[in-house]
Amino acid sequence: MNRALVRRATAGVAAWLHQQGLAGPVVVGRDARHGSAEFAADTAAVLAGAGFAVRVLPRPIPTPVTAFATRHEHAVAGIMITASHNPPQDNGYKLYLGDGAQIVGPVDAEISACIDAVGRIGEIAMTDDGITVLGDDVLDAYVDGVRGLVAAGPRDLVAVYTAMHGVGAETARRAFAAAGFAALHEVAEQIEPDPDFPTVAFPNPEEPGALDLSFALAAKVGADLVLANDPDADRLAVAVPDPSSAGGWRALTGDELGALLADHLVRRGHHGANDLLATTVVSSRLLSKLAAAAGLAYGEALTGFKWVVRTPGPGQRFLFGYEEALGYCVGDVVRDKDGISAASSLPSSPPVSRPRADRCSIGWTTCSAPTAPT
Repeated sequence: MNRALVRRATAGVAAWLHQQGLAGPVVVGRDARHGSAEFAADTAAVLAGAGFAVRVLPRPIPTPVTAFATRHEHAVAGIMITASHNPPQDNGYKLYLGDGAQIVGPVDAEISACIDAVGRIGEIAMTDDGITVLGDDVLDAYVDGVRGLVAAGPRDLVAVYTAMHGVGAETARRAFAAAGFAALHEVAEQIEPDPDFPTVAFPNPEEPGALDLSFALAAKVGADLVLANDPDADRLAVAVPDPSSAGGWRALTGDELGALLADHLVRRGHHGANDLLATTVVSSRLLSKLAAAAGLAYGEALTGFKWVVRTPGPGQRFLFGYEEALGYCVGDVVRDKDGISAASSLPSSPPVSRPRADRCSIGWTTCSAPTAPT
């Protein structure tokens, strides 16, 4: 990932959009990784040079906000500069089309061919004309959308939150407050963006040791649960007290949390036979059982949210989808995994008992650790 590659890729994307007759605005967002600011600036300048109106998000922002902004701004495409939870030296380039979902075939191959056809890097037109920096109204609209996903009312939960040195904290604070959470206990060492990720060996909440600072703070404040976003805040990890686990806390697996979130959303009601629960072929089959028991539609997709969000058929409404690698999508506010709206959708009730002895609970149901809920 370097500036020449970013310019060439963007020129190819612009060429493909022109081929399709798509002439609307393009949204550009970025995280806080090394090079992200320069890569995003080059992306915007190439798009503007190709004649597109460019809408740049105002500062480092979570990936799901860029996905949301693509539809909110009625854009023909959205580009996010991020490497999610990859190592510090990495960066990446994520492309959404106007439907707010990541590209799939055959579009990916068509765009790749357009990139291959780009000439000399020095011949790519670049300009600042036509670039608009968006205001906080986009973030306001995202938070309002997240608020609409959850039942109103205070959340009687004591929670610890970590942004894993990423860009989730500002947006998470606003979304959690809108959802009725009391102020979260933040892991101070990890709350501000830092592209070197100094307190973790690997900035992925699934990795052993990544949540140790969160567990220490949770024990100190008597927390009910731990919430962790990855650096671009599109994934969510949740941990619960468990005296049988090392350190007294256990992170739920993606399948466990996916089943619990789905169960909670189903129990809330306001759904029908055309509402859909979806997951991937490598995730638990439990979601299909929940859907059948509740009389809901069920979809199963290949790995990746670019497929999960495309599972609804004609007339179906996407209620909830997840993949076992800690990716969750509640409703259709964002057509991608979103660790912030997923956390905001947690139930309002506290654990059944404190302390929990050898059992864990986060409000919907209770499961004997360490097996999956049944």
